[in-house]
Amino acid sequence: MTTTATIELSIVMPCLNEAETLAVCIRKAQGYLERSGVVGEVVIADNGSTDGSQEIARDLGARVVDVEARGYGSALMGGIEASLGRYVIMGDADDSYDFSNLDPFVERLRAGDDLVMGNRFRGGIEPGAMPPLHKYLGNPVLTFIGRLFFPSQIRDFHCGLRGFNRESILAIGLITTGMEFASEVVVKSTLAGLTISEVPTTLKKDGRSRPPHLRSWRDGWRHLRFLLLFSPRWLFLYPGAAAFLLGLISSVVLAFGPVQVGSIGFNVSTQVYLLALTSVGYQAVLFALLAKLYARHEGFFIPRSRAFERIAERATLESGALIGLALFVLGFVIGIAQFVAWAASGFGEQSVVDTVRLAVPGALLMILGVQTIMAGMFLGILAVPVRRR
Repeated sequence: MTTTATIELSIVMPCLNEAETLAVCIRKAQGYLERSGVVGEVVIADNGSTDGSQEIARDLGARVVDVEARGYGSALMGGIEASLGRYVIMGDADDSYDFSNLDPFVERLRAGDDLVMGNRFRGGIEPGAMPPLHKYLGNPVLTFIGRLFFPSQIRDFHCGLRGFNRESILAIGLITTGMEFASEVVVKSTLAGLTISEVPTTLKKDGRSRPPHLRSWRDGWRHLRFLLLFSPRWLFLYPGAAAFLLGLISSVVLAFGPVQVGSIGFNVSTQVYLLALTSVGYQAVLFALLAKLYARHEGFFIPRSRAFERIAERATLESGALIGLALFVLGFVIGIAQFVAWAASGFGEQSVVDTVRLAVPGALLMILGVQTIMAGMFLGILAVPVRRR
């Protein structure tokens, strides 16, 4: 008799009205366990089916876990948490993945890998199994972005058939409830330094007569949004730094006089817009740093570097306030100097161009100073010790 202590593998399938294909998936999974000799169980994480899927699963001897919280990620986490095996292999219950051939996953898990991803592009995609939009745009683009943002070697970020060490995956704090769960597993496993590998797997046309739960544009955006939010460098730091440097350098150049590039002239009107670009860029850089410092404070898995750790050690309310105050005072001094010069001329008529040319750097320094002070105040909030439940 199989006991909790002897279960090595849990095969988890999220389920929402999969009566058409659930039985064949369960039979394939059970057939694999019987053929391979792997001691395991089949767990159906039901997300509120109304077509009798639960009864089908129980009649076939699978264990049904009812998950009230709706969503792909919620269903899978409910199933993973309820699993009894040391290893978990998850896959959709639409008969698009072959549960009868899980040997490559089990071999890598037994070898010590924490996460084993299937790769449908290496294993083969049956005609009609994946919409062209997903095959040639969605999956390649999102995988490229994931590999660019994070040091991952995975080439199929969104394969639904994957295996992992249950304890390792539960330890990385998965929180998403929807389809972006697929990206979260890969991203957080990578950031946590888990051992990740990839094996070929096949994808065939699912056996359902109804449309899939997946919504291409909505779910694609949710994946992209997750990747962006979990990498503030690419969302805020890099574009912000580029905007800040371009605006600042150009503003400094124009502060000494107009610039002519070919037939195009740049003067104080350009300087005003560069002020806005510099300010927005600086705010984006500050936001990126604050986002990473907050994630560090809360214990999230985020990409880190020695440079960031040095900044984190020195970033305090006091340091932010001092730097911000210095910038503000410098800008204010420019304003005072302009006022004194105006007073010396008897408050007469001024050259608008010359006045604006000098006023822009002064205003910019004051704006950057206030932004820095407010960022320092937020750091002060983070530094307040609190008692956590």
